[in-house]
Amino acid sequence: MNQKQFDASIEACHACAAACGECADACLREDDVKIMAHCIALDIDCAQICQAAAGFMARGSQFARPLCQLCADVCDACAQECAGHQAAHCQACAQACRRCAEECRRMVAMTV
Repeated sequence: MNQKQFDASIEACHACAAACGECADACLREDDVKIMAHCIALDIDCAQICQAAAGFMARGSQFARPLCQLCADVCDACAQECAGHQAAHCQACAQACRRCAEECRRMVAMTV
C-alpha cells in the first residue's frame, strides 16, 4: 500500500478522533450527563478506532482495509447518535463522523 494515497482518510480519522474527544468532554459537562451516556460511549469508541485506523493506514498495514471498514461502521453509529442531540458539539461531531466514514469507505474501495 502506498500511504500517500490515504492522506485524506488519515486526516479525516484524526479530525474525527479530535471531534469525538471534544464531544465526549462537552457531554460530560452537560446538566444531565446520564442522558448523554450512550453518546459519550460512542464518542470514546469512535475516537479510539479512528486513531487506530489512521495509524494502520500510515504504516501501510495489511489490516488497514478491514479496520477502516469497521471504523466507517463505528463512525456511522456515532454520527447517528450525535445527530440526535441539538448541542453544537454533537452536531460538529456528527459531521466529522460522516466525513470520516465516507473517507474510510473510499479508502477501502481503492485498488491496491
